[in-house]
Amino acid sequence: MDAIDLQIIDLLRNNARLSYAELARQVGLSAPAVHERVGKLESTGVIRGYRAEVTPEQVGLGVTALIGIAQQAGTEIDDVVAGLRELPEIESCYFLAGDESFLLKARVGTMAELEQLIVRLSRTHGVARTRTTVALSTKWEGRPQSVRSGGD
Repeated sequence: MDAIDLQIIDLLRNNARLSYAELARQVGLSAPAVHERVGKLESTGVIRGYRAEVTPEQVGLGVTALIGIAQQAGTEIDDVVAGLRELPEIESCYFLAGDESFLLKARVGTMAELEQLIVRLSRTHGVARTRTTVALSTKWEGRPQSVRSGGD
């Protein structure tokens, strides 16, 4: 990956709907050259996908919770992850160092739905205990950082 690839990644992270022509204009290459570079970034897994960002409250997901999971001794990480993956309310899952093994970001519509999720989590194989923090509001999330190197 060179500086132009990193610039293309930055541009797409900020606006994935940019046309190849606009990307080309901003990086100083032809549209076919940019198309080829983006294709390589996709095929090598650097760019994993494109998605629409929505306002959770406007699609019925007004409650955001961060849930810490302590893993039961003697259980396999992969087994716990498989169980967590079955819960569609979990938006993100991070494996941690420290007292808790996992940190989850979950979105649900109501506090009653959050309660049901926590009950289901507590019944998940390998989960010893949970600790839940409810977000009062989201000031920002998913803010793309520049991937460029060298202070540009």
